[in-house]
Amino acid sequence: MTDNVDDGFGLYVHWPFCLSKCPYCDFNSHVSGAVDNDRWRRALLHELESLATRVTSRHLKSVFFGGGTPSLMDPDTTAVIIEAARNIWPNNAEPEITLEANPTSAETFRLRSFRAAGVNRLSLGIQALNDEDLAFLGRTHMAREALGALDIAKSCFERVSFDLIYARPRQSLVSWEAELRQAIALTSEHLSVYQLTIEPGTQFHARHGRGEIPLPDEDLGGAMFELTRALLAGAGLPAYEISNHARPGAECQHNLVYWRSQDYLGIGPGAHSRITRQNGHRYSLRAHRAPSIWLDHVEKYGQGVIEEASLSRWESVVEFLMMGLRLTEGVSRSRLEFIAEESLEDMFNANDLAALIDQGYIRVDRTVIQATESGLQRLDGVLAMLLARPQLRPAL
Repeated sequence: MTDNVDDGFGLYVHWPFCLSKCPYCDFNSHVSGAVDNDRWRRALLHELESLATRVTSRHLKSVFFGGGTPSLMDPDTTAVIIEAARNIWPNNAEPEITLEANPTSAETFRLRSFRAAGVNRLSLGIQALNDEDLAFLGRTHMAREALGALDIAKSCFERVSFDLIYARPRQSLVSWEAELRQAIALTSEHLSVYQLTIEPGTQFHARHGRGEIPLPDEDLGGAMFELTRALLAGAGLPAYEISNHARPGAECQHNLVYWRSQDYLGIGPGAHSRITRQNGHRYSLRAHRAPSIWLDHVEKYGQGVIEEASLSRWESVVEFLMMGLRLTEGVSRSRLEFIAEESLEDMFNANDLAALIDQGYIRVDRTVIQATESGLQRLDGVLAMLLARPQLRPAL
């Protein structure tokens, strides 16, 4: 089975270390006082070279350094990985190469070194534009540092994005609109705007359980979502995904690889991969999450992968819908039917599908399935209704 994806793919590089753990973060990130940069450089390069044998003769669309806080990485490590990737997958066109950074003084000082290393797109984790909320979010920078870092980033990189978090405690619609208008004035081409969610295992989860974090109610959160999309669209930054906005042509190509269910290779602790092999089957790979164990595995075996499995048609359909319906463009109906090996009419319960359409949550035509504006706000429920059908259970 193939899935009609083009021959391009993305490379993800995970740097797991942070200066501190943000209280809302449930990513695979760890605070470490000292990192052996030479050892980590060798290990990341070793795993890249080892796993690259699974992805041959392909077009490298993008490289993404995520974390953790990859701007804490030695720029020489970044340069070595980029050079190795270019040698393994030589392209006529330059791939998009993104690095996530925080706007602390120490990291901002390194931005020019990352540009010299080959990074051509920066994603800056600003999160809020006032000091009080930055402190609440556990950020280690002040608002003025963020603005200074953004100025330097724009002077170094052709492409710059930054992140904001909204629906914070005691945040009103009026205050969010003012902050969003300030962000629009600062944005060059791309803005990621995430609603604050309380994830299990985070510091916020325990505090929220004790009633210490009063979040905006559902109606206010929905109003903030709608305001965000309207203001940014009006400013020439329409949403292309639930939380991501860009000027046309400036969308993050690496994240589109994920949302379009294309192939990607991940290296580093906890990194995941999706690879389509010559037999047409799509495989899932997962590396060990613990940095020390991953490092030990790579030094012993050449890679830190601890799990590899062929995805069933059911798993491929679920991933395709869960990721693709986040996009404004929706999902290709023909590709969905190709993956499932049955028609849309046979795939879903006709009454439930009709109900989702009639209620204005999804839009279906001969070419695409899309979540509407209302559906995007309720995407978990929409997906639950679509994917709970007997026709789509693991018997596929």
